[in-house]
Amino acid sequence: MFDLIAFDADDTLWHSETLYTVTQDKFVHLLSAYRETDGIEAELYQTEMRNLRYYGYGIKSFTLSMIETAIQLTDGRIRGEEIRQILAFAREMLKAPVELLEGAEEVVRALSESHPLMIVTKGDLFDQESKLARSGLADYFTHVEVVTAKTSATYQALLSKYHITPGRFLMVGNSLKSDILPVLAVGGQAVYIPYHITWVHEAVAQPADDVMGYFELEHIRLLPALVESLSNAKN
Repeated sequence: MFDLIAFDADDTLWHSETLYTVTQDKFVHLLSAYRETDGIEAELYQTEMRNLRYYGYGIKSFTLSMIETAIQLTDGRIRGEEIRQILAFAREMLKAPVELLEGAEEVVRALSESHPLMIVTKGDLFDQESKLARSGLADYFTHVEVVTAKTSATYQALLSKYHITPGRFLMVGNSLKSDILPVLAVGGQAVYIPYHITWVHEAVAQPADDVMGYFELEHIRLLPALVESLSNAKN
């Protein structure tokens, strides 16, 4: 039995990246009145990368990067009304219904009956707490941690905070860079459940199948059986 099972939220429990993709398409269309669309997505990505150190992750950071990119690519000609449209895109994202991944609720409910559960996610605190509340999953989780970045140091700090031995900690997520590799590096165990869309910033090489503590599943519904198998092996 694990002392703690942690989940990433975005694109592990509910859809998120699709929302960003749809908004990015709207942004590209908005700027098409000023220039050819080729290169707009790449420029927005570069702006996001420059701004991570200042704004972190999340919808608000994404919005500021859209506005900065719009000003830059239009040489300052972007109109106030179009900036207003970008802000409207952000409000639509913040108010969008939380669409759970298939099987997420039943899996979380089942695992909460035998293990303490935690959400570990990046992004804006208000946004993530709001999504969790609207998801209907909040009551299943004992702990919620919204962090600025997911590094080995972040996970080590969480393990120390909750007095968890690394080998008895299991992380479940869709990002190898944020959810899997840093956990393996501190001696924890991690389950990778790929999502059909991966942000370029999160793309890294996949670890070998025989890496200790690393598991990959095609669907979250397979998770309870894996947890049971691993727990039995520990006992």
